[in-house]
Amino acid sequence: MAIDYTLDPAVENYRMRIEAFVREELLPLESDPGSYDGHENIAPGLLETLRAKARAAGLWSLQMPMARGGQGLSVVGMAACYEAMNFSIFGPIVFNSAAPDDGNMIVLNKVGTDAQKARWLQPIIDGKVRSAFAMTEPHPGSGSDPAMMLTTATRQGDRWIVRGRKWFITGAEVAQHFILIARTSDDARKGLTAFMFDRSQPGWRIERRIPIMGPEEHGGHCEIEFDGLEIPDSERLLGVGDGLKVTQIRLGTARLTHCMRWLGLARRAMSIALDYVAVRENQGRKLAEREGVQWLLGDAAMQIEIGRLLTMRAAWKLDRGDFARKEISMAKITVADTLQRAADTAIQLCGARGYSKDTVLEWIYRYARQARLVDGASEVHKTVLARLLIDERDDFWRW
Repeated sequence: MAIDYTLDPAVENYRMRIEAFVREELLPLESDPGSYDGHENIAPGLLETLRAKARAAGLWSLQMPMARGGQGLSVVGMAACYEAMNFSIFGPIVFNSAAPDDGNMIVLNKVGTDAQKARWLQPIIDGKVRSAFAMTEPHPGSGSDPAMMLTTATRQGDRWIVRGRKWFITGAEVAQHFILIARTSDDARKGLTAFMFDRSQPGWRIERRIPIMGPEEHGGHCEIEFDGLEIPDSERLLGVGDGLKVTQIRLGTARLTHCMRWLGLARRAMSIALDYVAVRENQGRKLAEREGVQWLLGDAAMQIEIGRLLTMRAAWKLDRGDFARKEISMAKITVADTLQRAADTAIQLCGARGYSKDTVLEWIYRYARQARLVDGASEVHKTVLARLLIDERDDFWRW
């Protein structure tokens, strides 16, 4: 089947409406200091107002089935629309398509029982609660390698007792619903299990909200300790030992949705730079007329388009039931580099104005540095590609 890059008319309609919403409702707010909370994200009260507008406009939870209050978009449709959302730094959270809720909704919709979807998923879709995914641990626990996990869940009758520590858990400070990955045996492949728990349950606590270089998602990045959390077996996701499977199902699409959003930020950075070089003069000539500036613009445009093509190809394969491992890794590496490069180029072209807080470029620049780390460092994804190349040889490039 050939890949057709023409968007379905329904998807294009969503994309255009999102672009208009971002332009009219969100971009004007970014220059107002009162729009931000203490962690450089959109203020909670303002967020709820805008979320109500997005819901009324039929632009809410695009990635979820219509039967659950979403819009039922394919992964290809998500790619086009998520990029449009993140043309504003406030975009994804307003449309209920931001990490980690986005990835959590997708995996719960795929693997949850009907009862689990009603209990844990639907409130996230409805915007009534926020969620978090608790997997990463401090050294010597698991990071990119889940096999190193030290947090344990020990079965006692129909309950599991959890002990251990997690850190850099995005959104934990405001999350109500948590997906937890814990060790339930020493089996190399089936030793991890996934569970759901609620913020109100005893036996766990947030030790601290970890300060970071860049702007934060709502709820920050937290360190958590478990000292006897009890989880009913009914709140286990899939079977005992299927925790790695749950993780792989979640992180595959989640890595790609990061790329979709980052491309929107990269385009926004270049848009700010284009506006500036079109009017700024040096020695009687517009900056945009200078060859050196054009080289920077042309290179950034090419890198963004390469990232878009890789992202869309991976999305196309996911829609056809493929795991798209190599395509997702390629997109993750490329788009992470592209975002940082685009932000850096835009700041260079805008000079001191780009380095100041008169634009959102410095916000994007600080945010961009995490892209090469989250959901697997770039080096980890390059190792994945190398292993596939060694295994597949010339078939690695099959059409």
